[in-house]
Amino acid sequence: MNVAPSDTPPARYLRIPYVERGMAVGLFGGSFNPPHAGHALASEIAIRRLGLQQLWWMVTPGNPLKDTRELAPLAKRIAASEALAEDPRIKVTAFEASHQMRFTADTIDLIRSRRPGVNFVWIMGADGLRDFHRWERWREIARSIPIAVIDRPGSTLAFLSSVMAKTFDYARVDEADAPLLARMRAPAWTFIHGPRSSLSSTAIRNGAQQP
Repeated sequence: MNVAPSDTPPARYLRIPYVERGMAVGLFGGSFNPPHAGHALASEIAIRRLGLQQLWWMVTPGNPLKDTRELAPLAKRIAASEALAEDPRIKVTAFEASHQMRFTADTIDLIRSRRPGVNFVWIMGADGLRDFHRWERWREIARSIPIAVIDRPGSTLAFLSSVMAKTFDYARVDEADAPLLARMRAPAWTFIHGPRSSLSSTAIRNGAQQP
């Protein structure tokens, strides 16, 4: 997906973040349209429970499964994410735009080839787990990178009922072993319970549109 000149973020956001070999790094992808306190809470939980040295907020140019007509300019979403992400371990990035990435499977392949020796783990909300089987090459994703699912209101049972959870039930890791997840060989995934935020980007946008 091309980025319009007027929507081009500063060049530093279009590069894959620097990270040392051996580090544990969370990959948290999303539209962040807009970013909100729920993103920050999920990130705080992931960093603490998984023992991450970095967590990347990968602000996507557009989600193939979502309507992009209400998508704010990429540069605006990056700026809002930077303003919200107070923890220095959170790195806001939009490198997917410069590499023409549309699908998560391709993004993971790119990151692993450009940053070898790093222990990556995919971070997602329980609402994402519910629809994970609709993602392009979703089985390949689950077999290529450990996955941590953060609880979300209304989606707690997704870890039992989702297609992904049933398909990879044998690879589920006990929540108590979450600190080991980033260094496990995929497929490996866990469901992390904790404080939950009811905020959603969709609700915020809809609320902003009301008179």
